Amino acid sequence: MSAPTPLLLVGIHGHGRHHLRALHRLTGTGRVRLAGVCDPTPPAPGDDLEGHGLLPHFAGLEEALEATGARVTVIATPIHTHLPLARTALDHGSHILLEKPTTATLAEFDQLNAAAEAAGPSCQIGFQSLGSHALAAVRALVDSGTVGRVLGIGGAGTWKRTSHYYDRAPWAGQRRLNGHDVVDGALTNPFAHAVATALDLSRAAEEPVHDVELELFHAHPIQSDDTSCLRVRTPDGTPVTVAVTLCAPETTPPRLTVHGEHGRIDLDYTLDRVTVHRDGRPPRTTEHGRTPLLDNLLDHIEHGTPLLVPPTRTRAFMHVLEAVRTAPDPVAVPATRQRVRETPEGTHRVITGITDLVHRSARHLALFSELDPAWSPTALESHP
Repeated sequence: MSAPTPLLLVGIHGHGRHHLRALHRLTGTGRVRLAGVCDPTPPAPGDDLEGHGLLPHFAGLEEALEATGARVTVIATPIHTHLPLARTALDHGSHILLEKPTTATLAEFDQLNAAAEAAGPSCQIGFQSLGSHALAAVRALVDSGTVGRVLGIGGAGTWKRTSHYYDRAPWAGQRRLNGHDVVDGALTNPFAHAVATALDLSRAAEEPVHDVELELFHAHPIQSDDTSCLRVRTPDGTPVTVAVTLCAPETTPPRLTVHGEHGRIDLDYTLDRVTVHRDGRPPRTTEHGRTPLLDNLLDHIEHGTPLLVPPTRTRAFMHVLEAVRTAPDPVAVPATRQRVRETPEGTHRVITGITDLVHRSARHLALFSELDPAWSPTALESHP
């Protein structure tokens, strides 16, 4: 057996905890060795790092890479730190799994691509949904003409996030922080998978996206959007829409729908579940597996297996992020359109009627303002 691959985790708080838990499977089989962790904030006294126990901790990435000799670096840090940390790891010869979104700007995305090409080590982007085998199943259904000609793809996401979600870190819910672009909005971070997966299903994931239509709103007292919709068109003119909110009464699984002339295909991308609805026939549901992106990166390093999510597969998503970054500030949802209550998890803000509006957007491939003129950003600003 070959020696375990030394791995360094950068970012041990927030989403880094997910990576710590997930690493048990690979450390348990001896495929990787968690050589250390890196974070400016050290583990709290008594923190066993999700069962990994006492590990070398480093405040700086260069020191960590030199001390551990990490062949793989997992970067789970704030969005605006992605590019400099990725460059450092690549320059030290370490392959990287970089959490989504890829970078904070389109210019940084181009710089990351150039750095990855120049350095040699591989870069995988952490859009886990793009490792789902359900995507190939949906494409096969489309290619076989199961629902006829594709009319469009609609996405809907309704989640509940309280004020604690935004209190967890200084960058949460920010467009900019200390002079740096962050772009931590609903479309670009929590529902980034919905956007990237919808674009991937449209087969335009690696293409530049132009003429992005956006409607951005916020109910929470934040800079960024917590409720939004977008529409883009693929090179052949097919519309792709995504409507989302973090101000729903409850959290439900997000869904992408491929609308066809003779039915539709629903993809519950967090569940890897595909349901086909055809005229005059009962729905048919199948469940699919998923390839973990770290496993795929290791296979790529060891056996030359193609990467599932190289940076180029996120190009269209990054064009959407850039449109969000450069768009006017999100419009505040008036208090008269909210229900607010205090919970043990923080302030819970529910926008009246938002769940129905989000699903109507996905069903009709329409922006909020096209479904209800009262949701025009201008109308909201003028008539609260």
